[in-house]
Amino acid sequence: MFKDESGPIETFEWGVYRIRGRKYGKDVRIVGSDASKWKERKGHELTPDMITGIDGQDVEVLIIGNGVNRQLHCPESIRNAVLEMGIKDLVVLPTPDACRLYNELYSKGTKTAMLAHGTC
Repeated sequence: MFKDESGPIETFEWGVYRIRGRKYGKDVRIVGSDASKWKERKGHELTPDMITGIDGQDVEVLIIGNGVNRQLHCPESIRNAVLEMGIKDLVVLPTPDACRLYNELYSKGTKTAMLAHGTC
């Protein structure tokens, strides 16, 4: 689905990411080059309390990967929560596209974070 050996996100396939040589399962959080499991995501309706691990990280752009088939719904309350954290921009994309954009912005030096759902 996604492959870019030059970026922090090297590959993404259904439910599996490889980030800086390490594998991660279904849901992932990445800030700069630091990745971790995004365990707060529950169900397919994103809520502000699921937006974790990025507040206070000096992030300019938050990318949300809403799944391969775009099944993770991102209501307007998420945009408001992100703005309240001081993040300037929120981008919601299918997860393969989110990975691509993350690597692109990261390579340009943009302070970027991503929360991504890796299945449906």
